[in-house]
Amino acid sequence: MSRFWSPIVHQLDPYIPGEQPKVANLVKLNTNENPYGPSPKVLAAIQARLDDSLRLYPDPNAADLKQAIADYYGMTPEQVFVGNGSDEVLAHIFHGLLQQPSPLLFPDISYSFYPVYCGLYQVNYQLIPLAADFSIDVADYRRDNGGIIFPNPNAPTGRLLSLREIEALLKSNGDSVVVVDEAYIDFGGESAISLVNNYPNLLVTQTLSKSRSLAGLRIGFAIGHPDLIEALVRVKDSFNSYPLDSLAIAGGVAAFEDEAYFQHTRELVIQSRETVVEGLFELGFKVLPSSANFVFARHADYDAAALALALREQGVIVRHFRQQRIEQYLRITIGTEAENQQLLSVLADLIS
Repeated sequence: MSRFWSPIVHQLDPYIPGEQPKVANLVKLNTNENPYGPSPKVLAAIQARLDDSLRLYPDPNAADLKQAIADYYGMTPEQVFVGNGSDEVLAHIFHGLLQQPSPLLFPDISYSFYPVYCGLYQVNYQLIPLAADFSIDVADYRRDNGGIIFPNPNAPTGRLLSLREIEALLKSNGDSVVVVDEAYIDFGGESAISLVNNYPNLLVTQTLSKSRSLAGLRIGFAIGHPDLIEALVRVKDSFNSYPLDSLAIAGGVAAFEDEAYFQHTRELVIQSRETVVEGLFELGFKVLPSSANFVFARHADYDAAALALALREQGVIVRHFRQQRIEQYLRITIGTEAENQQLLSVLADLIS
């Protein structure tokens, strides 16, 4: 703690990302990374940009990427905002749209970056408890608010809220912004982007980190009414006019052009998830319904923290949250078939 800090720094409780250990031969199932690499077309597009043009600044508007995203989802570029990962996009949303007199609402068990943003941007917020089965009840959000945000599927639970329920939420909150954070939507849900043209208060965020295997490239985006997008652009251009570099723009465009590869790898993850769930059931775990590339599981007879530690000692890393209500759950990323099998094999040995 330094006497040179700005006053707000003393009050911050920063987000703690999933561990990125520098140890060889680990089965790394703790940060929801895609087990399959990016499309070969993405790698080729990046390689093609490795030339003298890197001395130039990238397009501050990332027009090619916005157009690719707009074309993919049947939108216009004016409805698209892009940033350095969805975390930066979300930061601009908190800063540009959610600093309101009434409290921001989001689930008590949700993406743990939300309260961090609230602390950084001094956003008043209220936690809405999930139901006993860890689902979101949209009726709980029919109260005074300055905005609503939630992941769908939720993280870390993996549970999905239907489009019908999201539409009901939008109808009952027409005077505030509703942000649907769809980092994992491609693994089992239907995107709320289909509702954007009907609801000017809806903003949907996504990332290319998960389903398109580009966590290392840092590309996130938001889709919504042009008025909402303009607010984000104004914040972005008051912070960093060049959030995406030339390689990221080229790679992002190529990712949306290779639909066959995207569909193939997402289906592999979905199929593997079902195999992992079945294996966990056989070992006596309770597993929440998941529409993401991870599962949330607990065992009635074994402490989750102890299991996570024992798994780590056997070279398998999963995520454990020391948070009320979920301290007995493990979040397990879906890996390759070999990684999933090693996870289940190690768990079987530990439990037996």
